Amino acid sequence: MLRFSQERQIEWHYIAPAKPTQNAFIESFNARLRDELLNETLFTSLAQARAVLAAWKDDYNNARPHSALGNLTPTEYAKRNALGPQRDGTLRYAEGSAPRPVASPSPLGSYSTGTLSIAG
Repeated sequence: MLRFSQERQIEWHYIAPAKPTQNAFIESFNARLRDELLNETLFTSLAQARAVLAAWKDDYNNARPHSALGNLTPTEYAKRNALGPQRDGTLRYAEGSAPRPVASPSPLGSYSTGTLSIAG
């Protein structure tokens, strides 16, 4: 990743030590995953880890309401708030990645120095 960013002259920013609020969404998700699954499960094989994580992900996205989403599941929230077929189709993509880009590439490129500046 660092080589990729250097080759394209993209400035790389790390989260400062002891500053998890700089990336609060993923920190919250990581804490939940750790507390609910990783700290409670002794994995005996890679296959078992994959199966258990897949079941947890399915529950997290499809069965469990989230208060931050108005007590909807992430899947329900995305369906109600999708701007078009792209977002809805992306969420159901079996491999977990978008089948096509979510946003069009910038017509001017993204090599300017201010493109990825992060406040804070």
